Amino acid sequence: MTETVLVTGGAGFIGRTVCDELLRRGNRVRVLDSLIEQVHGHAGVPDTLSSEVEFIRADARDGDRVSEALRGVDSVVHLAAEVGVGQSMYEVERYTSTNDVGTAVLFERLIDNPVRRVVTASSMSIYGEGLYRTEDGAMVEDAARSTLRDGQAQWDPVDDEGRPLVPVATPEWKRPSLSSIYALNKYVQERITHIMGRPYGIESVCLRLFNVYGPGQALSNPYTGVLAIFASRLMNGQPPMIFEDGEQRRDFVHVRDVARAFADALIKPEAVGGTFNIGSGQDRSVREVAAELARAMGRNSIEAEIVGKARTGDIRHCFCDPTLARETLGFEAREDFAERLAELAEWVSGQTAEDRVTHARSELEARGLVA
Repeated sequence: MTETVLVTGGAGFIGRTVCDELLRRGNRVRVLDSLIEQVHGHAGVPDTLSSEVEFIRADARDGDRVSEALRGVDSVVHLAAEVGVGQSMYEVERYTSTNDVGTAVLFERLIDNPVRRVVTASSMSIYGEGLYRTEDGAMVEDAARSTLRDGQAQWDPVDDEGRPLVPVATPEWKRPSLSSIYALNKYVQERITHIMGRPYGIESVCLRLFNVYGPGQALSNPYTGVLAIFASRLMNGQPPMIFEDGEQRRDFVHVRDVARAFADALIKPEAVGGTFNIGSGQDRSVREVAAELARAMGRNSIEAEIVGKARTGDIRHCFCDPTLARETLGFEAREDFAERLAELAEWVSGQTAEDRVTHARSELEARGLVA
């Protein structure tokens, strides 16, 4: 199926790769992006955005420009968003306006400019803590943790009797637990997408992305993906800064796999009305990933700095159960982590980055968001 696809936020890290995948499949692609400085600096339209893309520089909250961007469009990939759990806890108006109001503007303008389908980017952050299992085998959807227990740092959630809970892969049926403004924003985006789609005859799909990585991430943005943050520190000769003890577990999925998922979600009939996890199905500790990246970048001598403190809004363990996406969308991650980490390291070696991580940590600490 060849269509004209609007990609909001299409000049971003994920958006550019989605555009490439859509073009590869024969689609025409239009991008609407505001090119915010925190992500894009002052460089303007990224040179890695395909010249085949029609580009409109505009804010997703500008209804008139959104209407302009929707003219002649068959389907939409909605990626435009402010991204960052920590920053969302003090830039509340900015995040809520861009993410939630921006999505509301898009769907309001879709009333008069309907499309066949909208695929909206959501996030694993809506789960809060992932799914856990007790020692007795019972599943726990509402795991919570306290920072201190018996006077010692206790990072992992425990059951009512104080026994450690075992983290397991998180499926879509796990109830949301919104522990940051960013998580709340992404959940609202999901609900707007599904609520507005049905009465106006627009097919709706939401993809909950886990930790996306790959070449092209904004290395100078301290609120971007954790691998890009680590890479920025390492290339500047600084240790990756890891909160808590580094044993928190995540699922890292390559951006090209994510791009395939969006392109498939636009055309698969089975996807309509669904919300799907998009991850690799493999979990790794943050400490382990930092060490692997340091080796790949030839910075083995730089050991991670274990902060031993937690940030408000952070969760302990959450990694992907990919079963529903595999069975419904036919989606499986293909990219090998070690190979793609080497690719990322090679790309980083040709970049320059301003290390703003310390400043970002100071911003959080000044507001009491690091404990």
